[in-house]
Amino acid sequence: MPFKNDQSRIPFTPGRKHFALLLDPDNLTEVSCLSLLTLSDAHPVDFFFVGGSLITSQNQAGIIRLLKQHSNVPVILFPSSHQHIDPQADGILLLSLISGRNPEFLIGQHVLAAPILKASALKVYPTGYMLIDTGRQTTASYMSGTMPIPHDKPAIAACTAMAGELLGLQYIYLDGGSGAMRPVSAEMIRAVREAVDLPMIVGGGIDTVEKASAALEAGADVIVIGNHIEKNPGFLAEVSSLVASYNVALDVHR
Repeated sequence: MPFKNDQSRIPFTPGRKHFALLLDPDNLTEVSCLSLLTLSDAHPVDFFFVGGSLITSQNQAGIIRLLKQHSNVPVILFPSSHQHIDPQADGILLLSLISGRNPEFLIGQHVLAAPILKASALKVYPTGYMLIDTGRQTTASYMSGTMPIPHDKPAIAACTAMAGELLGLQYIYLDGGSGAMRPVSAEMIRAVREAVDLPMIVGGGIDTVEKASAALEAGADVIVIGNHIEKNPGFLAEVSSLVASYNVALDVHR
């Protein structure tokens, strides 16, 4: 089901596909960030997501500053804690970990974040965050103390997403986590796409053009690539080209 055009949301264009580059401050230097910015000038991305499940360095503020100085691409925080809120960014994915049962990540961190966010100019995007089993434990599942949804249980994912939609969340994010051995299955993406009328973000384990294409075909509105581009920057150009080709095809069929 296509999502409704709500201008208060992240600036997605309804009926089109998008590409978000996830930047982990622990894995970036100023030099590597500037290199990725040069690549993204030649091969456009739609969003920079900044954050990670465990941030141990002090690089985040500097990385966001560079992004804002050298690019007009929206910078969206992808936080694991209220401590990682940075008002330099354009917005924040306010993640509620609806696949788990740990109250700290369902509401606890949100209570701590609320006064900071209310005092900032950040656009807040309430997001139902769902961890999906992709073959091994990831940092996100370990740090959150939650079990991911089984890889082969699309019905559980669909019902969880429906619950998030009924609770008023505005986005659904299916994430295999950093270093996933396999991506979220096309079957699961398709089941969630059929279950909810919300923009759907999918990431984790997308390390080939074929996997990226499968996620888009199954119904992902945004694909998120992080780890693999840090190791193979040329993959950015491939994904950017793929998303552009999808949008050309969508325009032709309108």
